[in-house]
Amino acid sequence: MTQNHVTGMEASAVSVLKRAVELDQGARFQESLVCYQEGIQLLMDVLKAVKDDPKKVHYRGKIKGYMERAEQIKVHVNQLKEDGKYHEQIKISEDATGYSYGMLFKPYISSALSEVWVEDPYIRHIHQLYNFLRFCEMLLKADCQVKTIHLLTSQDEVDSGQQTTALAEVKQSLQTQGVSLDLQYSSTIHDREIRFDNGWIIKIGRGLDYFKKSKGRFSVGYCDYDLRQCHETTVDIFHTKHTKKLGDVM
Repeated sequence: MTQNHVTGMEASAVSVLKRAVELDQGARFQESLVCYQEGIQLLMDVLKAVKDDPKKVHYRGKIKGYMERAEQIKVHVNQLKEDGKYHEQIKISEDATGYSYGMLFKPYISSALSEVWVEDPYIRHIHQLYNFLRFCEMLLKADCQVKTIHLLTSQDEVDSGQQTTALAEVKQSLQTQGVSLDLQYSSTIHDREIRFDNGWIIKIGRGLDYFKKSKGRFSVGYCDYDLRQCHETTVDIFHTKHTKKLGDVM
């Protein structure tokens, strides 16, 4: 392994661990835990590659410290989850970037995840339908085994045909991936909520529709939603040991 490669890994580890500390200080514990784990792994890779003994001692000390903090966070989060008191809030500021569905939901996705409930009244217009499709694609790529996605939304009173056709196509496409889409409509739905059967509940003020329109089809952020600007919104994350079905809360 070249020195440039090692230096690159070092820089990556520093960046990820710096983010972990920031999230930790902001009481965004589940997110910080994911970053600590990724950063520790990067530091361990660096430790294997360096030849200098003083550097090895330095990195072992850093790894030990970060592992201890990660374990403390894990115990704290597990206790809050056990007591049903876990609550985390993320404030997305106007024009902020870095909040693709993958980045936002990753800390709450686990290998145990197999069923998802989406309650959002605004999966109606073209860009909202694409948002839902992107969310489904994110789940398919994630480290989980999702088998069922439930969607509760409202019906488009102006052009229900477009909405019906699009969601039917999404459903058929998901079936080819071994995932079933359970679709229900409600005329009284207002709240926006996403629930995972591993206990996580994510409430986004704007639902899935928090991205701004791209400035153009060839503008940065048109394809990569980590680079797409966002509307201001708040994300509240809770955890419960008992995940209710949509029908239980209507």
